[in-house]
Amino acid sequence: MMTLTQEITLAALTRGDFPILQQEVNGKPLVYLDNAATSQKPIAVLNTLRDYYSEYNSNVHRGVHTLSGKATDAYEGTRDKIASFINAAVREEIVYTRNASEAINLVAYSWGLNNLQQGDEIILSVMEHHSNLIPWQMIAQKTGAVLKFVELTANEEFDLDHFKSLVSDKTKLVAVVHVSNTIGCINPVHKICAIAHQYGAKVLIDACQSVPHMAVDVQAIDCDWLVASGHKMCGPTGIGFLYGKRELLRSMPPFLGGGEMIADVFLEHATYADVPHKFEAGTPAIGEAIALGAAVDYLTNIGMDKIHAYEAELTAYLFEQLGKIPEVQVYGPQPKANGEGRAALASFTAGDVHPHDLSTILDQAGVAIRAGHHCTQPLHRALGVQSTARASLYFYNTREEIDRFIAALQEAVEFFGSIFG
Repeated sequence: MMTLTQEITLAALTRGDFPILQQEVNGKPLVYLDNAATSQKPIAVLNTLRDYYSEYNSNVHRGVHTLSGKATDAYEGTRDKIASFINAAVREEIVYTRNASEAINLVAYSWGLNNLQQGDEIILSVMEHHSNLIPWQMIAQKTGAVLKFVELTANEEFDLDHFKSLVSDKTKLVAVVHVSNTIGCINPVHKICAIAHQYGAKVLIDACQSVPHMAVDVQAIDCDWLVASGHKMCGPTGIGFLYGKRELLRSMPPFLGGGEMIADVFLEHATYADVPHKFEAGTPAIGEAIALGAAVDYLTNIGMDKIHAYEAELTAYLFEQLGKIPEVQVYGPQPKANGEGRAALASFTAGDVHPHDLSTILDQAGVAIRAGHHCTQPLHRALGVQSTARASLYFYNTREEIDRFIAALQEAVEFFGSIFG
């Protein structure tokens, strides 16, 4: 396992690839610790997006001229890259979407509306992002399906025993997050899929916080669907993807109608293209998809195992330093001694100081963190807090940046303590 003392850190090797990190904010060097919300973009991705629009901007699939052919090859090439990146069985199992939210809605409205009925059960968890909660609330209201929720353990992790008690022959779908964007726990998705499949249920995995940070193998997990967003994995906004088992995707009706997703069109009816194009109506986000391919190349060249190992060490250091501030309470499981066992993020409170106030003060020191409910309001209610502050790391962050964050946080806590103390 790579250690910070044994090798040049990933941050030292990669920070120069990210122009945005080279700036000052409020007169201080930027410390960007909001990576769970969106990651920064390397030059390779920015150049790829620019090159598409400046050199071969054209619509895909429909044209036989040179620019269209080049755009089509690059656009479809990204599909191959994503399939390899997550070890899909075939490239047709990758469907482009605008983001993970759209991918979940695609499954909800295409598969959910056509396969769920009164009394069927959908199992979620209390830690789900709103994007993996609200669509299923809507589908349950339309179909009469029943929502059930896995609670947290005393260690604030996914309660696998509670899940086992909920799943039954009535369970038709399990939709769970792989890594919580708030409490940072890594859920046992392999076990969840195996248990759900014993009862004939389908499983959807929200992998927005795992695909950018660790190796993810959909065949090993054996999930039926998996979703991710490009902008969290060094790619552009406005592009994400849905993985689905090919025959399952083929059994699902189209989500949107229009151009691109058809085979033959008559005035009264139409036939549809095979997957994945059946789910990709209209002119797609071509440049964004091509640039996502560049992001996948970038992450692949670094190595997901190296990214995960480096982030684990940063996580251990982050928690060690946060533990030195008595007022700080971090939510979710503690990392192991080597930083393994949880994601590279920490959601926390600092006494009675509102997280928004903390974030504002830290911003004056050039430190960017997130504050709020992180689109997990039910989870915050379960934790007994209205909101939290969140510092989230990526491979281009450093120990020195953590030190600056901790120093600014300590100053903020002392400042508010002097006012309200």
